[in-house]
Amino acid sequence: MRALARGATLVVLAACAVGPGRVEPPVPTVAARADAATPSAMRRVLDSLARARAADAPAGADTTPVRVTPATAPPAWLDVLHDPALVRLVRDALAGNRDVRVAEARVREFRAQRGVARAALFPQLSANAATSTNQAAFGPAVVPYNAVRATADVQWELDFWGRRRRGVQAAGFDLLGSEEGARATALTLVSDVAATYLALRAADAGLAIAEQTLESRRNTLALARRRFEQGVISELDVRQFEAGVAAPAVRVADFARQRAEAEHQLSALLGRAPGPIERGCELDEIVRAAAVPDSIPGALIARRPDVLRAQRDVQAAAARAGAAAASRLPNVVIGGQYGTQRPSLAGVFGPKGEVYGLSLGLSVPLLDAGRAANVTNAARAEAEAAQRSYEQTVLVALREASDAVAGLRLLHDQLVAQQTQAQALRAALAIAQRRYASGISSYLEVLDAQRGLFDAQLGLLQVQRDYLTATVTLYRALGGSWSAE
Repeated sequence: MRALARGATLVVLAACAVGPGRVEPPVPTVAARADAATPSAMRRVLDSLARARAADAPAGADTTPVRVTPATAPPAWLDVLHDPALVRLVRDALAGNRDVRVAEARVREFRAQRGVARAALFPQLSANAATSTNQAAFGPAVVPYNAVRATADVQWELDFWGRRRRGVQAAGFDLLGSEEGARATALTLVSDVAATYLALRAADAGLAIAEQTLESRRNTLALARRRFEQGVISELDVRQFEAGVAAPAVRVADFARQRAEAEHQLSALLGRAPGPIERGCELDEIVRAAAVPDSIPGALIARRPDVLRAQRDVQAAAARAGAAAASRLPNVVIGGQYGTQRPSLAGVFGPKGEVYGLSLGLSVPLLDAGRAANVTNAARAEAEAAQRSYEQTVLVALREASDAVAGLRLLHDQLVAQQTQAQALRAALAIAQRRYASGISSYLEVLDAQRGLFDAQLGLLQVQRDYLTATVTLYRALGGSWSAE
């Protein structure tokens, strides 16, 4: 009965663990709707602009700037922008990017570290062999002798207070944190590839607009020169038209530079040397096909990899604080040894010369000049810092998600107004050109209409790019998906 009682006591003690168990920090949630970003008065103005644009558009034309989907049916990420070329670029980047490979290697490193921590829970067995020359003094007599020993040694620290188990927990949370870090790296890479691809398609579209405008102004300049030769206009008019040709020529060079830089950046993200990049849909098509949610469930914040990693850091720090507290308690180690010892190597594995030993060690920390107490205090401070860092990460995540939702809504409104402006100025330029060709109006009307349309087209292009980039930003702010699944 006494032996049974001692065994039960050992089981109870072994089940104890100093410090908190699994810590689950709470995650605040927020829900935001896209419609809440625009004042009602401005909404009425934008709706009237949209109706005017629809009335002026050709029959059968799609005048919807973007598609807004209900939050109950969220699309997958690679279906948001609806560009097969972008999907292929993202997959190539995930396969070839060096940062992703580094993150995967880090995960393997932390997985191995968890294995190291788990190994300390089990008895450690080792085989040892030694040879020595010794002498022993028995009174005035000194007896020399040789010893050859071969033993198997076992040592096992009984984890009464959970120091080793807390270490395993900390290593496990570190592993989970590294996995979230790898997911964050992949999420950043996907976002960067998408944003850079959109910049590339915007540069392509801008270059096309600038070249088209340049060609139109060259034609206008040729017409002006003919009219000057006929004595209809003055040389001042011709010089004004020549100056007007320079503006789109400058933008042609600028957009060509932007396109080259975007291609080089995409090549680096793909993990290869600079080279040509595959194109897919035009920017207008991507904008019209983009599908964004009308509201955002707050549960998505908890799925962000940086939030999850911060949560794992809190849990790991709490486990390390428990391990530090347990290190101040008595330490019990069971040791054993079994083998043979003979005077020479020839008989070491014979039937005689058996040696064995069994030990039970108890180590109680007494005086260490405050080392153990300071280690515990440092671990607790680390746990508190991890908790505050987690709270800050959640606040930043909430701000980024709210900013992304509001920005997307307002950019949608800006896109409506910019499209209406560009459509109206395109019609105004056609009227001004007809009036100038028939001699009704002066060159100033044409120049003003050309400049206005060129600026409006470039403004619309920038808003389209910003809108799509905001879509990517929202994707990133929500951890990679609209869905809470």
